Amino acid sequence: MKKLLLILFTGSGLIFLSFMQLSPSEQDSAYTKNSYVHDVLYDMGFPKPAWFPANYTEEDIRRGKEIVENGYTDDPSGGRSKYVSVYYVCTNCHNSVIEDPVLSNMDPEARLTYAIEKNLPFLQGTTFYGATNRETWYNDDYYKKYGDLVKPAKENIREAIQLCAMECSKGRPLLQWEEDVILAYYISISYKLSDILTDAEIAQLNADVAHPEKYADWITRIRGKYALKSPATFVEPPYEKGNSLPVGDPARGKAIYNLSCQHCHKAYGCSDNVFDDSGFTFKKFNRDFEKDYWWLFKAVRHGFYSYPGHEPYMPHYTAERMTDQQVMDLKSYFVQEAQ
Repeated sequence: MKKLLLILFTGSGLIFLSFMQLSPSEQDSAYTKNSYVHDVLYDMGFPKPAWFPANYTEEDIRRGKEIVENGYTDDPSGGRSKYVSVYYVCTNCHNSVIEDPVLSNMDPEARLTYAIEKNLPFLQGTTFYGATNRETWYNDDYYKKYGDLVKPAKENIREAIQLCAMECSKGRPLLQWEEDVILAYYISISYKLSDILTDAEIAQLNADVAHPEKYADWITRIRGKYALKSPATFVEPPYEKGNSLPVGDPARGKAIYNLSCQHCHKAYGCSDNVFDDSGFTFKKFNRDFEKDYWWLFKAVRHGFYSYPGHEPYMPHYTAERMTDQQVMDLKSYFVQEAQ
């Protein structure tokens, strides 16, 4: 019995001493796989943007998610909010999960392979996952489409959310509380340390918390792990290449058709036109090629604009969202299925 008490006492003492080796601040500041990247950066002194909310709740996150996925949620009075748009919801054009296998490299070919593996939509818009980790939005050539409207949206995600609601979704201005809960949802799906660092790197990060002189290096290292913007290059069909374009891969074309075209062009989808898997549909596509060799490229690169009496439209794909080769893959699948 004395031996048992001695063992318990000794063990308790060792546990006590192990806790005493860490100060309370060090214990509380230990980062885990689930720690948000932005928390680490702000803790280390990286400037917090003005748009970042002072606080938000799990209820805010839920309501924001419902607006993004359904277009409405319950409002503060307990009723149901109005639809943001009667034409679209956010997920018609955007995923809410990681879609690039390498977060610092937005490569369409790697993204398509990843989409096939994970059965993810292959869409025009960049994923909302990690959106609040970016530092600019509506980048590069988007000014060609929206003009001065992109100026306030470029460096303020709140303005970007409003621009998307009113222009991209053909909807109404968001109320302040709607903007707040959508932003809360986006923050909830921002990058976590497990998305960008290995277990060993997280351990090293925790070891370096007690050394403020290393913070600047960590800030640079962390921000280098993911893209700080979603680039957007508007391109024309490769007219100069004529009919000498490389032959496409029908298998990859089928994936694009399933994960991209049919994401919207389906029964009860957001498009008026339903693209099914029938021979009739593919033969029609083939006849369209006989009329205009470039029609598919035009649809992908230009999209289709709304017109009076018909607000829905088709957003176009930038060079970063679909390559010319992928358009040819899609065409090759159409031609194969029409035979």
